[in-house]
Amino acid sequence: MKKAAIIILLSAIAIFLIYYAFIYYVPYSEGVRSGELIKVSHRGAMVKTWEGEISQGISGAQIFHFSVLPKDKQVIEDLKKFQGKYVKVDYVERFTTFFWLGETKYFVTNVVKEQSPHKIN
Repeated sequence: MKKAAIIILLSAIAIFLIYYAFIYYVPYSEGVRSGELIKVSHRGAMVKTWEGEISQGISGAQIFHFSVLPKDKQVIEDLKKFQGKYVKVDYVERFTTFFWLGETKYFVTNVVKEQSPHKIN
């Protein structure tokens, strides 16, 4: 009986680890979005995650919500620096997320300041 319980427990752990590796390392899609960076915050009650928002329209009707992994320290610093500016971000979309990674399934991997197409030079 004890041996069966250990096998079941180890099997459950192995299944979770395989699922986690799939979610973490296999992207659903990758892409680029641009807009005005309107929010970057470090939030959460138990586990703090980096979250942000980009307005993709003049009226702010279309908002792109994203997360940033804590290991991407340069991306976090760049997002803080470009707050309120027009930016272009590279992102990876995952099938789903875990609460300790972020609130969204979109994870920004790079950010670059761009010239806004809405401003007249």
